[in-house]
Amino acid sequence: MKNLFQKEILEEVLTRIEHLTPDTPARWGVMNVAQMLAHCAESVDMATGTNKPTRMLLGRIFGKLFRPVYSNAIPFMKNLPTAKSLRIRDERDFNNEKEKLITKLKQFSKGGEAVCTSFPHPLLGRLTPNEWSVGTYKHLDHHLRQSGV
Repeated sequence: MKNLFQKEILEEVLTRIEHLTPDTPARWGVMNVAQMLAHCAESVDMATGTNKPTRMLLGRIFGKLFRPVYSNAIPFMKNLPTAKSLRIRDERDFNNEKEKLITKLKQFSKGGEAVCTSFPHPLLGRLTPNEWSVGTYKHLDHHLRQSGV
């Protein structure tokens, strides 16, 4: 299973990010590429505990049912709902957001399991470091596919 603790997977993701431009169009969704990069950086912050969104009521009720989707080998579907705390609506600087995301991904990968939070995911609840690493990769892959890279 691909995860961000694997050096070759991190390099794959970084290479895909380098193919993005400020004008890269989204194949679905409402965020532009700079907003998507900021959104992905916020999700890395969630995995490390820097961003601690409030647990969703839906997650408290149904989170365990959705949890396997986060860390299995099946890519995320298009147009999945986004947690309110991860929605980026303001304009962002592409180069700044790109560099922030790259830095956070390198720190996450290098830090390994020790950097993962025990704070619960807003929908899925408590995750293991491996689940965070796989799920964060899947989330990035989803948005990079959305951008055609």
